[in-house]
Amino acid sequence: MSTEAAITAWLAEQRGAMIDAIAEMVNTDGGSYDKAGVDQTGEQVKRFMAANAIPVEVLPQQKHGDCLRATVEGGEIASGNRQKNIVLMGHRDTVFPKGEPTRRPFRIEGNIAYGPGVADMKAGIVMNMFVLAAFRKFGGAPGPLVGLFTGDEEIGSPEGRPVIEAEAKRARVVFNSEPGRPTGAVVTGRKGGVFSIVDIEGKAAHSGGNFEAGISAIGEAAHKIIAIHALTDLKRGITLNVGLVSGGQSVNTVAPSAQFQIDLRYVDPTDRDEIMGRIHDIVGRAHVPGTRATLTIKGEFLPLNQTEAGARVFELYKGAAAASGLSVTGEFSGGCADSGFTAAMGAPTICAVGPAGGKAHSPEEYLELDSIVPRAQSLARAILRLEGAGL
Repeated sequence: MSTEAAITAWLAEQRGAMIDAIAEMVNTDGGSYDKAGVDQTGEQVKRFMAANAIPVEVLPQQKHGDCLRATVEGGEIASGNRQKNIVLMGHRDTVFPKGEPTRRPFRIEGNIAYGPGVADMKAGIVMNMFVLAAFRKFGGAPGPLVGLFTGDEEIGSPEGRPVIEAEAKRARVVFNSEPGRPTGAVVTGRKGGVFSIVDIEGKAAHSGGNFEAGISAIGEAAHKIIAIHALTDLKRGITLNVGLVSGGQSVNTVAPSAQFQIDLRYVDPTDRDEIMGRIHDIVGRAHVPGTRATLTIKGEFLPLNQTEAGARVFELYKGAAAASGLSVTGEFSGGCADSGFTAAMGAPTICAVGPAGGKAHSPEEYLELDSIVPRAQSLARAILRLEGAGL
């Protein structure tokens, strides 16, 4: 039996074990700001790796979940890529609040699984774990494999980004196991994103007895929000969304403070600086005399723009998926992911190679259980075929 046949057959046999591992991970708290919970999912990863004789390096993070780096030795590879790693990447954190797994635990209805983070992206994490185990068991990797498991992607990887970028510098290719699209497609391009907070200071006053002494921070916020939304340019793929607004002291007080948060999405890297410059101008200009405002960047993603090498990775994966019984297309996504960081560092990158699912970040999030094995097999086949693809 060939190595490819042995690995794909073994992965098919692990379907139940993979589902059990996904259930355990989904039922573990892991919101981005819940370091203890995200680290608990890391303990599950470490136990699995130890059981499969795969070494794991812990890269401690101060505020968010620790990053884990699992390694499987591979065979000799082309001289130009001798020290380059084949990276399987994924994040363990979710967007959900503390206690969500207790309120809404993992469940299966027919061939669909539900639960917080079931698709985005705990199924992808588990898939990567089992693919690494398959290569540890049967060998055959055309170079060293690295499984990078991070803990703060959902908030822009504020601590994980340096770890990801350092790994990208050593990467021959990066497979990011975000969920496959509901269509079964993978993602070959993504928007970049900047997430900002605007804080506005005004002056409190009684809204009836001393109205004229007040300076409304909320009034200033309204002017700024309208101006920021007007920067949206759908033809260029630029969107601005103020998704959170707060402020004021009481209904009968002129608001002394206000805050709102901005989500900027863009495609072309040059658009990022242009739009951020215009946002800075809006924030710095007072419509309500006497107000002061500051802008703070809370998190940021870089766009995933397909390169020639990235296109070759997609064609490689497409062929590997076909051998696994899947018909895969490439898709552009307005969502952001860590794959933008690796691509920006020059690492050929493909995203959303994880099991297929949809409705992420919502109570209806789901995972297609029948996609787990063929997507794992597709990833393994793509790794085995890197040499033949000139990658």
